[in-house]
This record gives sequence, structure tokens and C-alpha cells, in this order.
Amino acid sequence: MPRAKIAGVGHYVPERVVTNFDLEKMMDTSDEWIRERTGIQERRWVEEGETVSGLGLKASEVALERAGVNKEDIDFIIFASMESDYEFPGGGCFLQEKLGLPGIPALDIRNQCSGFVYGLSVADQFIRTGMYKTILLVGAEIQSTSLDLTTRGRDMAVLFGDGAGAAVITATEEEDKGILTTHLHADGRYAKKLWAELPSVIFHPRLEPWMLETDRIYPKMEGRFVFKHAVTRFPEVIREALEATGYTIEDVDLIVPHQANQRITEAVAQRLGVSMEKVYSNIHKYGNTTAATIPICLSEAWAEGRIKDGDLVAIAAFGSGFTWASALVRW
Repeated sequence: MPRAKIAGVGHYVPERVVTNFDLEKMMDTSDEWIRERTGIQERRWVEEGETVSGLGLKASEVALERAGVNKEDIDFIIFASMESDYEFPGGGCFLQEKLGLPGIPALDIRNQCSGFVYGLSVADQFIRTGMYKTILLVGAEIQSTSLDLTTRGRDMAVLFGDGAGAAVITATEEEDKGILTTHLHADGRYAKKLWAELPSVIFHPRLEPWMLETDRIYPKMEGRFVFKHAVTRFPEVIREALEATGYTIEDVDLIVPHQANQRITEAVAQRLGVSMEKVYSNIHKYGNTTAATIPICLSEAWAEGRIKDGDLVAIAAFGSGFTWASALVRW
């Protein structure tokens, strides 16, 4: 049975840098407050006209080049994103059109912050069964245009950035190499702890003028509740992957968690009993880019030499839904 491996990773972030000092001019907040509570110093936001699929395309081009794979070799696209360029269809088809690859399947995954890891699991299964040999997996997000950029919405507005990351997943016959295991979970009982209520199909029509006058169109989060569950689920699902493969945390060369909050990342490291040197973090530069955070991290870590051939990498995510997931990858 073939195994799936990550042959190449790439990322792209918009050129526009938005610092905490820029946010001070928009709302009642401060650089000190944001850094202390989130670890974020700046983030990237798109300019008008940029699209989710456009960010994904640029990340994909880098990943394909690093993998040494021609775009014509792609036989399946998996696109993880909360949004698309338009209300529908999903971003996978818009990316496929930009790549010039008509006819190949494009699957959209809407699992928010866990979307990339869910996609990694899907790609792994398709390659293991022999259905596809070369899969393009993309996590791309534009969150900045959905935020309430006033004092009313500051708790969420300071957290999010835009960006995209991509991975080329190919089949390999190498033993103990590639995606060793993946683990997926969800608990819909807590869906409304981190969500955007409107527009909604429960209203007829689903979008009405009165909605735009409320804050119910903006994302909301019960921060302490989410924090408590995140710091529990992250180490739990990483240990699940280790137990499934017989490895220990000491065997892991690098842990790559979803970039939700630096305090969450530090708490997870503490619970796993590892130093922060073993955990990759770039939230200070980009904020939370949802489904794009993990592939952006993988791309930067590889470029920096933090991920080398033969390294054992633990990947984990937690987010809205609630959803959480992990993967253990031998690079």
C-alpha cells in the first residue's frame, strides 16, 4: 500500500502589514494589551480585489516549485477555507480555474482552524487507496473583511490575519516516511461558543437590512471557554497520534500547532513537558490565519531549516465547531 508524503510546502501572505499601532487608530486598544494577551505584533490584510483563491494560487506555485512537481501532475485539489471568493461555489473551483486544470476534482473543506489537518487526512486516505497520486492541499483565508473594526469588535478584530499555505502530497513507497497517522474530532455542542450567527438560512430571506445594523453579522467568541478547551484538546490529540504510532514526545523534532494565541501555544508546550524551542510559532507576524496557519508554519519552518529530511513533525489544530485534529509526519 502506498503512503502519502508531503513533497513540498509553500505560503503567501498579502503585502499590507497592519501593526498593533495601526489598530490603536481604529479602536480603543493598545499594542501592550494585544501583545500581552495574544502574542501578536502585526498581521497581513488584503487590499481590495484580492481573493481567497488568489492567495491560494500564489502559495500553491511555491509549493509546486519546492516539490519539483508540474501543475499538470495534480490529480486532486483539496481547498480548506472558511470562505470562498463569493458566496458559492467553493474556493477549490476558483483555484482550479486559476491553475488552468479543468476536469480534475476540487473538494472544499470548511472546518475552520482545523481545516488543513482535516484535508491532510483526506489526502492521506485517497493516496493510500491508490485513487490519486498527487494532491494539492491548500489552506487559505481572508478574515480581515469580516471583522468589526471598531471598539465594539476589538476582542476578535485584533486576532485575525489573511494568508495562504499549500502542500503537495504525493505517493511514496518509502517505509516509515510521510504521513504516519491522522486523528480527527468534533463536538458540535460548543458550536455557538465561536461562531458567526448571521446571515442565516433560518431567516427568510437569509440576509435582511436589519442584520447589517447589528453586531450579529460579526464573529463572536467566548474567549475563556475556548482557551480552556484548546489547552486540553491540543496535547490530548497530539498524545493520541504518538500512542497510535508508538512514539513518545521525546521522539518529536518539531511541534507545529495552529496559531490561535501565543498563550495557548505556551500552555500546550507546558502540558506536553517540552520547551518552546520544540514548538514552532509565528503568530507574532501573522496573527490567526485560520486554515492557513499550519501550512504557513510548515513552509516557514522548512525554509528556516527547522524541518529537515527525516524529522518527525507533530501537527495539531483546534478551532470553531469545536473541531480538533492531529497528524504525525515523518518528513
